[in-house]
Amino acid sequence: MAADQYYQYYEERTPTGIWYIDQLLGGGFKRGEIYLIAGEAGQGKTIFSLQFLKTGAELYDEPGLYITVDEPSEDVKRGVKSSLGWDLDAFEEQQKLIFVDLRTHFKAYSQSEKVVADPREIAKVITDNVKKFGIRRLVVDPIAPLLITSHTDVLWVREYMRELVFQLRKLKDVTTVMTSEIPTGENKISRFGVEEYLASGVIKLELQEYRGFVFRVMFIRKMRWTAVRPQKLVFEIYPQYGIYVIDRLENFMKSIDRFYLDVTQQYGQQEYQQYALAK
Repeated sequence: MAADQYYQYYEERTPTGIWYIDQLLGGGFKRGEIYLIAGEAGQGKTIFSLQFLKTGAELYDEPGLYITVDEPSEDVKRGVKSSLGWDLDAFEEQQKLIFVDLRTHFKAYSQSEKVVADPREIAKVITDNVKKFGIRRLVVDPIAPLLITSHTDVLWVREYMRELVFQLRKLKDVTTVMTSEIPTGENKISRFGVEEYLASGVIKLELQEYRGFVFRVMFIRKMRWTAVRPQKLVFEIYPQYGIYVIDRLENFMKSIDRFYLDVTQQYGQQEYQQYALAK
């Protein structure tokens, strides 16, 4: 299906494949910039990043590179195929999606002591693949293991990350998505607290509960070079489609309020609670 059947394509933008987000951002992420998708485990970070790559490969003829650091790429492809029905092998065979496993570059994964990995060496592996396959979209999922070294000094980690991002920014026509897993229960945006400062945009995926309903929320926290205010959106993940934004959080909560009043007035508080628990 042609890309213009979904929405207008802007040369300076890179559509994410999430229609609501692309409309909100004037066509998608700004081309050539680096974006951080953060959240606790299981919130949809990998699905977001793969939807970004799949959209480029399927609709815009933009080859994508997926860098996995802590999970074999075969497991990732098998997971989205079973849960969403996405067959990424077909895109890989056409060299529209390239999967690179960086685990072998770290001795920590070969039962040796942790070592200091040169960010320029990591960037070179990425750059070589970008040039070889004409990559336009890049995903590093997740970014944290690239920072797991013998150093614990936050200032050192910040400089390490700054150097890596500087090297990636040299890929001017490549739009990059990095994911970061937030430890459960911690109120921050990234594992080390430095990644968000270097990204042009930050989106946090989280769960929220209201009147007994638990739902997924996408928090657009930062979006440099784009006229959009910080806001929260309710979203769901559907087979075949992937991430779909339902509405702004404030509107969604108002609809719950209306439902709450209707049910409690007609049937009572207990019936409402039973319904909410069932959902």
